[in-house]
Amino acid sequence: MNHNTLKKTLLFLFLLTSFGVGAQKKAINFSIKKTRLVNLVNVFLGSSADHGQMSPAASYPFSMLSIGPQTYPKTHTGYEFLAKKFLGFTHNRFEGVGCQGSGGNILIKPFLGDDPEKSTLIKSSENAGPGFYEVGFENKIKAQFTVLGNAGKHSYQFPKGKKGFYLDLGYAFNGAFVSEEHQINQNAVGGRVDSKTTCGAGKYRIYYYIEIEGNSEWKALQDHKLIARLADDITSAGINIAFSSVSIEAAKAALNKSTYEKIKAQSSTDWNNNLSKIAVEGNLEDAKLFYSLLYRTMQSPYVISETNGDYRNTKGELQHSKDVRYNGWAIWDNYRTQLPLLSIIAQDRYAGMVNSIADLYNSGKKDYATQTEPSNTVRTEHAIVVLLDAYRKGYPVDFGKITDSLVKEVNGLDYKSPDKALESSYDNWALSEIFSILKNKEKADFYRDKALDYKKYWNKDFKDLSKRDVDQMQARGLYQGTIWQYRWFVPYDFKGLMELDGGEQSYLANLDEFFERDLYNHANEPDLQVPLMYNVTKEGYKSQYWMHQLAADTVIQNYFNDNSRGIGSYIGKIYRNQPHAYLRTMDDDAGAMSAWYIFAASGFSPACVGWPIYYLNVPLFPAVSYQLPNGKTFKIEVENFSLKNKYIKNVFLNGKAFNKNYITQQDLNNGGVLKIVASAIPIKSSTTENWISSLNK
Repeated sequence: MNHNTLKKTLLFLFLLTSFGVGAQKKAINFSIKKTRLVNLVNVFLGSSADHGQMSPAASYPFSMLSIGPQTYPKTHTGYEFLAKKFLGFTHNRFEGVGCQGSGGNILIKPFLGDDPEKSTLIKSSENAGPGFYEVGFENKIKAQFTVLGNAGKHSYQFPKGKKGFYLDLGYAFNGAFVSEEHQINQNAVGGRVDSKTTCGAGKYRIYYYIEIEGNSEWKALQDHKLIARLADDITSAGINIAFSSVSIEAAKAALNKSTYEKIKAQSSTDWNNNLSKIAVEGNLEDAKLFYSLLYRTMQSPYVISETNGDYRNTKGELQHSKDVRYNGWAIWDNYRTQLPLLSIIAQDRYAGMVNSIADLYNSGKKDYATQTEPSNTVRTEHAIVVLLDAYRKGYPVDFGKITDSLVKEVNGLDYKSPDKALESSYDNWALSEIFSILKNKEKADFYRDKALDYKKYWNKDFKDLSKRDVDQMQARGLYQGTIWQYRWFVPYDFKGLMELDGGEQSYLANLDEFFERDLYNHANEPDLQVPLMYNVTKEGYKSQYWMHQLAADTVIQNYFNDNSRGIGSYIGKIYRNQPHAYLRTMDDDAGAMSAWYIFAASGFSPACVGWPIYYLNVPLFPAVSYQLPNGKTFKIEVENFSLKNKYIKNVFLNGKAFNKNYITQQDLNNGGVLKIVASAIPIKSSTTENWISSLNK
């Protein structure tokens, strides 16, 4: 090699190396200190087709009011990202749920000309973020919406000429409208609307007050439909709206008559403060996905109490409470992930949520919904597990006041199908633990024995994996899932499950087969805990592998929520920051799937809801910090961070060697620094102390 060739080669290598280093620095050049987190959130994530069932509606943390577009065609939330035609704007939706969605109350449509039906809204531009939604139409109408608390603001720009607003008080998704009453007072209308809850199981009532800014008046068109015409020379108009679970008067008092920009700015600030509960450092694109999903964990449950403490319970009765009250539950879906996450990042709210769940037992709790709900809601199975979990995390729960109702619920549980038998046994275990807390040994033993009955159901339906139907959706009356997927649902007794499965080696062999054959289904919740279940064995590194793979790498998914298997199998990443975000048919389920990702990305996940225990994995960021009460911070740092280094080599807590594969809620709340030393090579001879649930007396 001559001198010139050598110089060129060295120069090339230098530039290549420099580019690599520069690219690496650019990739990790994100810090919460330099960015408003609301600017990272993509509210259009999961808003197209059946890939999340989320919407870009203007919303506020835990508000029953969300103002969003109603498109044709639509998804479960009323909006389809690819749709151009708009029907108007509705004022509530339950984000990410199935059964074709629910909500969609009170449709308002701006129009040009004399006839609202002949005025077509075709989208020409669109912008949205936490707390606001804005859209422009081809007919030159521009609409902007923002929400602060349970109050919202419409702001419109019109061309000159005939124009107005069309209001349909009988509008709701999927024909869920039941009835309404209203009174018109010139530019204002107030009333109540009754609609069916998610899946049509119950009914909810919302009170509202709507006021057009200016001198326009509402006029009745026909049943439930009103119209307000604006002066021809007017080019801007606004509407104020507020919701309440208590009364029309309370909704009217909640109206916010500040300017659109002022309300939007405050809503953005409040969203930013909530998102700042977790600070990640690392790749900017990964941070955008993280905060877009974190945003989804704070949509529900809904605040239903007024500032004076008034609220209505699930019987529709007016009550008063010193703490904030909530409703709008999807507990069967999100008790595994979203509620445990809120117990960490929303501790100022979570006590009120726990009291609100406990209060369900005082006012006639139903598995799905009552006929007098104070807000839209979905379902509440496993609420007893959530209460036990909260108590063990330090939240006060007065079990003595609701014991009779807990007993009545557990005694009436269903064992008709294999999955129901395992799920009912979980609640029996929780009741046994509650009686132990109440120092009632006789009843604690009684319900522990009932919980242990899971073994006879497990041996009957889940032990033998040679039968032809074990990988078929809804076999033997299963709700959503397969025998393979449900057989692992014994989170309260992993030790007993392992024994039933023939011991550790047989248990590991079956877990390996489950994943090697791609039998796992991340499109729904029944087997969400399974990637963590290697942690109860000596091969915990496999859980570290699967948590990373499912959260951030390519996987094969054969199962979908339409109960199909192997029809158009999916190969790719499950979590993507785009409108087609999730697997086909995978709903976010009120933050359940978003929260699963937040935990995995943070490096710890709930081991068993009911115990304040979290299994560790390597985070998806070099550093993740949780902001906690009393100014404390819990930081997870990764040494040797690389997406290739997905295995844990060593762990240190506050500078001291930490020889456990788990942390507790108390560890988190104490604050400090957890350092995880990552490795590309699995540690197959781990000597960590492994947490394993057990029902042994």
